[in-house]
Amino acid sequence: MEQDKHYRHELKFPILYADYLAMRSRLQKVMKSDPHVDTSGKYTIRSIYFDNTEDKALREKIDGIGKREKFRIRYYNDDFSFITLEKKMKIDNLCLKYDAVLTEEECRRILEGDLDFMKEHPQGLVQELYAKMKFQGLRPRVLVSYVREPYIYSAGNVRITFDSQVRTTLFHQKFLTEQVHDISAMDTPQDMILEVKYDAFLPAIIQDLIQVPGIRQQAFSKYGACRRFG
Repeated sequence: MEQDKHYRHELKFPILYADYLAMRSRLQKVMKSDPHVDTSGKYTIRSIYFDNTEDKALREKIDGIGKREKFRIRYYNDDFSFITLEKKMKIDNLCLKYDAVLTEEECRRILEGDLDFMKEHPQGLVQELYAKMKFQGLRPRVLVSYVREPYIYSAGNVRITFDSQVRTTLFHQKFLTEQVHDISAMDTPQDMILEVKYDAFLPAIIQDLIQVPGIRQQAFSKYGACRRFG
């Protein structure tokens, strides 16, 4: 692909709400809030995930396949003026993401199965999705929604996020709507997901700040959690 990208480390940790409060207090003294957040320091993410009729992406996650990929369409704060198609590739704890901007009209056409325009699309990623929808049966399967509180640290290109209120909506052609009717995908709705992303190294100061007794890295998948319902 034409984008100059590289794999980044991605670690995930389920944490309790009390641990989140303590960790956030420490991180705010060192890290900066992401510039795209609102006055609450957060934003809402909605992602439409694709899978084929055999649930290839879901099964690879469940089976622990080290090398895998997922396609999703993502937008923020129910604002349809900026929508991206993303392809996320993972090799164990390393991840790589390619993206392409979609218009609202293009997104709606994809959701409705009107795919011919994708063949000649200027973005190669859109053409790749077309081929996989056409020949591998990839289809929109579920809408994953959650609230993200992000922090950044320049050394190591570190990004730490707290994700909460993970909710799910099974596929219908009106995914792109301001009135989302969904249900919680978490066993305990107050629990949080801590994600730590960085390039070649994680600075020691950040390692110290995210230490919590009993915290353990887990291969948590929001997509997998949301597909429990269908």
